[in-house]
Amino acid sequence: MRIVIESHTSDRTRERGTNENETIDAIENGSPIAGKYERLGKTKVFEYNKERAGKFYEQKRVEPITVYVFYGKWED
Repeated sequence: MRIVIESHTSDRTRERGTNENETIDAIENGSPIAGKYERLGKTKVFEYNKERAGKFYEQKRVEPITVYVFYGKWED
């Protein structure tokens, strides 16, 4: 399966301290986790060893689980 990261999602990954490669890696190789409403997500821990928001962190955990779905009727 080919995973495509849209530009909006790519922007959010950078804002939150990760990148497209880590996001895809977490989806493809991460451990399964329980999400809301009996859904399944993925998580993966990466070495970080940097400061973020004034605090040092050895690792970071990436959980790419957000998908939005809208229902209704739209006019062309």
